[in-house]
Amino acid sequence: MARVSTYLNFPNQTEAAFLFYRSVFNTGFGGQGIMRFGEMPAPEGTPPMSDAVKKLVIHVELPILGGHVLMGTDAPPEMGFALTAGDNVHINLEPDTRAETQRLFDALAEGGKVSQQLSEQFWGGFFGSLQDKFGIHWMFNCNARE
Repeated sequence: MARVSTYLNFPNQTEAAFLFYRSVFNTGFGGQGIMRFGEMPAPEGTPPMSDAVKKLVIHVELPILGGHVLMGTDAPPEMGFALTAGDNVHINLEPDTRAETQRLFDALAEGGKVSQQLSEQFWGGFFGSLQDKFGIHWMFNCNARE
């Protein structure tokens, strides 16, 4: 089912933040719980990850109120991230179809800046991200096969 969530990027504080949010909202982690960078296949042509980076959070989801889900990741500089206040929050769209994902991506990319083209990912999603012409950051993840 399609949904919208808020995606938060932290400078190596995601686990602490989400443990705190879990206690505040009195809920449990969704999906596969806390996933770590060490679970990700090494991108081709990149140096090995340090043990410290392997322990960081690559993805976590936490349902909060009214069906809204907070998602988050650590954003280590070793993986190419450079956080600036204002770009550490993304609106995450999870459309029902790849065609709708592509339509939304193309429309929001017009006049904006694509940071990652839509493509197949190791977790099975069809993922991409961009900053629209107004400076808002968007992420797209479609898990449908069509």
